[in-house]
Amino acid sequence: MMKRIFFSCLLALLVSVNLQANEDTRAQSILSKAATTYQKSGGISIRFGGSQQGTLALKGTCFYLECGGVKSWFDGTTQWSYVEQNEEVTVSTPSPDELQSINPYALINSYNRLFHCRYGGKHTIRGKEGNEIILTPRQKGDIESVVLFLSENYQPLYITVKLASGQTQEFRILDYQTGMSYTNDTFRFDAKKYPQAEVIDMR
Repeated sequence: MMKRIFFSCLLALLVSVNLQANEDTRAQSILSKAATTYQKSGGISIRFGGSQQGTLALKGTCFYLECGGVKSWFDGTTQWSYVEQNEEVTVSTPSPDELQSINPYALINSYNRLFHCRYGGKHTIRGKEGNEIILTPRQKGDIESVVLFLSENYQPLYITVKLASGQTQEFRILDYQTGMSYTNDTFRFDAKKYPQAEVIDMR
């Protein structure tokens, strides 16, 4: 009897380990396809809701984000953050952690280096079916965990970012367009358009 229980427990353990391995492999496969899809999409225009409402323009590693009275430009190296209320623009060179908390889509390209990933199953959210991917950082930082909900054609539909501070940011994609034509200037602060802005250089 004890021997039978032992082998039953051993079998259950092996099955759970194999399932976990399959889930991780599936998560990696889905994220790799999402990254490839993103890279082939050219310029992307996104309108989102959730914790806050805003718009996001993406091309490669560059982005322009407008949300909550703040406009942020990132050209791949330098970030400009303009606060409308006090007409100040802060110039900085953000770390990978800082970029991910601002631009969660950066996670799709950096997941393999920075995160462990796990497949959370197939679900339907607001009438759209997709796959849930759960990311946890390999090292402690600003982000505690991320849940990505990707459509069947590997486009992000919903993202939840849980921060180490206890705050949670939710991004629900309301509109997603690919093939947009963006110039490099789209992702750089134009001082001529904000002549009253005080520049604070943190680099």
